[in-house]
Amino acid sequence: MIYLSHTAHCQFLGLIFGVLAWIFILTTTGLNDWRMWTVDDRSVITSGVAWVGIWKACFFTHTLPEFETCQSISISDSFIPAEILAAQVLMVLAVISGFAGNICAALAMRKAYFSLEDRRNMKQLFLLAGTLYLLTGGLCLVPLVLNMISVFNNSTIDFPPELYLPAAPVEQRVGTAIGVGILGSIMMLLSGLLFLCYRYAWQTLSSEAPTNNRGTHGTRTETTHRSEGQKGDKQGRDNPAFHREEMS
Repeated sequence: MIYLSHTAHCQFLGLIFGVLAWIFILTTTGLNDWRMWTVDDRSVITSGVAWVGIWKACFFTHTLPEFETCQSISISDSFIPAEILAAQVLMVLAVISGFAGNICAALAMRKAYFSLEDRRNMKQLFLLAGTLYLLTGGLCLVPLVLNMISVFNNSTIDFPPELYLPAAPVEQRVGTAIGVGILGSIMMLLSGLLFLCYRYAWQTLSSEAPTNNRGTHGTRTETTHRSEGQKGDKQGRDNPAFHREEMS
């Protein structure tokens, strides 16, 4: 059986990238500063800057009872734009698929590093891990790009009056969450490519089975010939005692 641990170092690095990327994606999902809004009316938003996430809109104020005021954004709200609605759905799916990809990648690496006899489903694990990593990177990248386009176009959001946010900011810029999410998406895509490009184990697994069969067949044939030769010797060889009795 061929050892494969020395051939999977790049894939182990891909697993590390996948775990870190999943943490970045999870962090991006929870951060509120996706879009930074600059407002001119500072009667309520005294800091002049509000940050809009996919779950909350927050700002600092000195006029309200709480210094930091956050209003939840629900998927059922009618005022949320399509890019935030898509982000709420796709980012949750990205977190789930990324977690599943890390599990499959860890199982695949376990078989590559520690398994010598039982390597069944190894090809499927590498293929599934790479596919899930690519899917996670794509699911995360789509809402990030959509929200970046909205920022560059200075798109408006019709917030209700109880959120104390204007519909149109003076200007807006990309928040930290989008930068962290893009980094996580790139790392996740790189991990998926590393796992999908690992074909050494698949070639080894496909070549081991015929070799074992040939070795078994050859051993069986050699044993059969040896047995037949011994049987032939027993049947064709004369008994020396019988010759001695005739000569006497």
